Amino acid sequence: QVQLVESGGGLVQAGRSLRLSCAASGRTFSTYAMGWFRQAPGKEREFVADISWSGGSTYYADSVKGRFTISRDNAKNTVYLQMNSLKPEDTAVYYCAQGRRLRVGVREPGEVDYWGQGTQVTVSS
Repeated sequence: QVQLVESGGGLVQAGRSLRLSCAASGRTFSTYAMGWFRQAPGKEREFVADISWSGGSTYYADSVKGRFTISRDNAKNTVYLQMNSLKPEDTAVYYCAQGRRLRVGVREPGEVDYWGQGTQVTVSS
């Protein structure tokens, strides 16, 4: 079974930065697209960013474009989400997600094979 473990969440002032990490184990990491989703209380889980299995392409939700950067280090079986210029509306539980083999991205919950347990990000004004 694949295990995804997120870390790096916390409480931060608006305008500051956080870097989330997701460490994967259980199957070949380098052949799977990876993504980040988030869910705020009372809201549906929403897409944030993803990266292709090759690392050659990335895609971002409009709400985070220009502020967040997704990257991966296959040697460490880890995907990252660098979050800059954080806003209170970014407050949510952030979930790491692994898509299916050789996919260019993972953009919908239905495309997710495995989820991490989530890490809380809280942005204060």
